[in-house]
Amino acid sequence: MFDLTDVKYVKRIVVGSDNPNQMSTETQVEEARALLNRCLTDSPRGSIIGVEKSFTILQVGEHQVVLQWLCYHVGFPRRPAWLAEG
Repeated sequence: MFDLTDVKYVKRIVVGSDNPNQMSTETQVEEARALLNRCLTDSPRGSIIGVEKSFTILQVGEHQVVLQWLCYHVGFPRRPAWLAEG
């Protein structure tokens, strides 16, 4: 069982486009997924402690565009050495 008192470091990982002025490419989305998977499998192993789900509907000319993203909060007992700051 996971205990939140063990969490000393939290990494926020956004998967999807959260900024309409700067759309995420498929490569950026895949990099975010790969980072999330690494956070959940490599040592020290993280656990998802929270998820933000959001969307925005934009009007672009005659078309409506929906931006969707998920933001995962991954908790670690310590900051992983392989995880870059940022």
